[in-house]
Amino acid sequence: MEIMKNLSGKKVLVTGAGGFIGSHLVERLVSEGADVRAFVHYNSRNDCGLLDDLSDWVRESLEIVRGDVQDPFFVAKVVRGCNTVFHLASLIPIPYSYVAPQSFVATNVLGAVNVMQACVTESVECVVHTSTSEAYGTAQYVPIDEKHPLRGQSPYSASKIGADMIAESYWRSFALPVATIRPFNTYGPRQSARAVIPTIIMQALSGDVIKLGSTETTRDLSYVDDTVEGFLRVAATPAAVGQVTNIGSGQEISIGKLAETILQLLQIASRIETDDQRLRPVASEVERLRCDNSKAKTLLGWESKVSLEDGLQRTIDWMRQNVDRYKPQLYYV
Repeated sequence: MEIMKNLSGKKVLVTGAGGFIGSHLVERLVSEGADVRAFVHYNSRNDCGLLDDLSDWVRESLEIVRGDVQDPFFVAKVVRGCNTVFHLASLIPIPYSYVAPQSFVATNVLGAVNVMQACVTESVECVVHTSTSEAYGTAQYVPIDEKHPLRGQSPYSASKIGADMIAESYWRSFALPVATIRPFNTYGPRQSARAVIPTIIMQALSGDVIKLGSTETTRDLSYVDDTVEGFLRVAATPAAVGQVTNIGSGQEISIGKLAETILQLLQIASRIETDDQRLRPVASEVERLRCDNSKAKTLLGWESKVSLEDGLQRTIDWMRQNVDRYKPQLYYV
């Protein structure tokens, strides 16, 4: 594969490797022959997050390191010797950001400073920094291109905007070759039940009622394999350095319609209800997201390959086989 030739024989670091997208990125990199160092958040259980779900062959091919992106000394050690860095480590549960905003600044903003500084010190050849479509807030126009204003509608999105600006500053101030990828909503196997698609699926499989927050909001959904492909193409494209590139399907669907689609695929007739406890605080809800992916198409040669229906079916099939992984009380949080 032409993209992977740029990483062949090079040491690749993935921060946030134990997360949803990170674990899929690690799996893809290993399958393509990259030499991967996987940075996971240290915990007293000594688990590796979702890396524990990968095949023995993949795990045995990894160098797994455990630490915290808030520690600059540890980050400097982890980056040492790496040619390419994919920075995905982030604190992401949006509801939690309303009650613990300082934690998001410490992990997302300070963590970005530590990673970027270490990459400068070590003269890393390519850094891919991970942003989020939440940085745009509710669409002021659609489709949303990279020139769309940024809007901190939650402490989480504000912290990610701050991290994005840190990444940009290291490119402008220190000539660090950093490119920012801005994925819209990604879904697929292994995703937490706190995300909307696993929440809908698990509620449908376990009861007669699906409880959701706002059903009118829209999202642009990409299957995780497509998002991972976007990461690889950003890393392989020198022209992406110093820029932000959106990764999204270019289509939007309301949460209500999404739930109906999932129920049709499941062939289950559950009732959909609005749960006030799942609503965001007033004025903080992102009402509409739809990606303008024209830049990704022209700059990276990227476009989504997996249709929503196909991606949902793949996710459903995986979740049916892994129902015991999900705790019922999480479906309603």
